[in-house]
Amino acid sequence: MKKLLLVLGMITCMAGLTACGQQTEEADNLMVETDAYAMATEIISVIDQVVAAGGEEDYIMAAEQSGLDGLVFEKAFESWSKASADMGSYVELTDIVSNTMTVKEYQGMTYAQEGIITAQIKGDKREANVEIIYEDQKPTSITTNVMYTFGESMEKAALNTLLGMGTVFVVLILISIIISSFGLISKFQKMKEEKAKKADVKADAVDNTIAQIIEKEELADDLELVAVIAAAIAASEGAASTDGFVVRSIKRRKRA
Repeated sequence: MKKLLLVLGMITCMAGLTACGQQTEEADNLMVETDAYAMATEIISVIDQVVAAGGEEDYIMAAEQSGLDGLVFEKAFESWSKASADMGSYVELTDIVSNTMTVKEYQGMTYAQEGIITAQIKGDKREANVEIIYEDQKPTSITTNVMYTFGESMEKAALNTLLGMGTVFVVLILISIIISSFGLISKFQKMKEEKAKKADVKADAVDNTIAQIIEKEELADDLELVAVIAAAIAASEGAASTDGFVVRSIKRRKRA
């Protein structure tokens, strides 16, 4: 029940009501400092309580059901949570740094119309600024920015610079490694081509050797055939040897 009342109270506040506004002007007017302080205090206090209680989802759902933009509050809770890591626990609102919020009066109550309220708050570790922006009587942005000392800001800037430069150097090193690997790739390709050429030479040598062997075998067969024919001719002629004639060629006879 307490959680529900907290959410409903926050919704009422975000809808634009200021609890203590009693201005009498009919036209749009700049919100007075006391009303800006009260409005910022209420918004900041409820955001802190909602985040502390873990009721962000319930509140966002209730805000959307009441016609407000749930994304605005989702980002507001995220911004507060991130700032709390450096700011620490919320203590109090110390000052209204700037106020351009205009208001409209309706039935004796004043409503935030549009503008920006920047409130300075105190945490148990650091101070921070909360910027509240309204348009058309609805909040459009609520952000919390931690205030760092000059030394802390310089330290963060130095770390960011080192991180950026380190990233650049790493990328350059990777690029140089990739470029240098192109030479290795070409050498590997050349070695592969030379290996293929050697394999082709070996294959040609093997083919030549085989051809020579076949040729020698064919020549040996021809000599044996010549010797047999020469002996047959010598026998038919009544010669004792084949010394008296020479077989120069052998041709197959065509059959009639």
